[in-house]
Amino acid sequence: MTTTFITGGNKGPGFETARRLKDLGHQVVIGGRDADRTRQAAETLGVDWVTADVTSDASVAAAAAELRTRFGHLDVLINNAGVAGLIADLEKFDGPEVLAVLDTNAVGPVRTLHALLPLLRESANPVVVNVSSGLGSFTVRADTSRIEHSVPSLGYSAAKVALNMMTSMYAQFLPEIRINAVDPGYTATDLNGHSGPQTVTEGTDAIVALATIGPDGPTGTFSDRHGPLGW
Repeated sequence: MTTTFITGGNKGPGFETARRLKDLGHQVVIGGRDADRTRQAAETLGVDWVTADVTSDASVAAAAAELRTRFGHLDVLINNAGVAGLIADLEKFDGPEVLAVLDTNAVGPVRTLHALLPLLRESANPVVVNVSSGLGSFTVRADTSRIEHSVPSLGYSAAKVALNMMTSMYAQFLPEIRINAVDPGYTATDLNGHSGPQTVTEGTDAIVALATIGPDGPTGTFSDRHGPLGW
């Protein structure tokens, strides 16, 4: 059975991804920084859970130790946990605001991947999916027909640009692992006040697709539910 760990799995796309992968036969473990909410979500889904705050080295290390004790290995890591941060006129941003978003959305996946790398290396087909965004794509943001073009998401976009570059580099230097970035698209979630036109199921199509690839699947790619995206 494929063992899959999803950060930020207690709500939104993480929750829906957990539901869908469980239905596909995965042994799913969700992680979240709030133990009570994560446990409740896991009980609703019928999956396993651990406490995991991706902004804390100690929390991620403890989650990795618990996963090793309980499962012995990990096949799929989905770096889904994230925060929106400030969406406002750019003069309203400051260093601490941007740094906080970078810590969760860019450094968080680094903490998590490095803590879980020994467990992924125990898998015959290790896979990592980094949940990125079109807001972190130079190509998408340059397209005036796209909603992303006009969103003043300084911290969020900077973090997703960083995540995309890290995805490319990890794929290059860890060739034994399939590592890809996905854009869920403008999906109705807590991050945007449920304003997105896509359902959460549509928003998880690309995540599920890249989480279920085989050893001959792609690596170092960036895509959404419709296909490849420009970086």
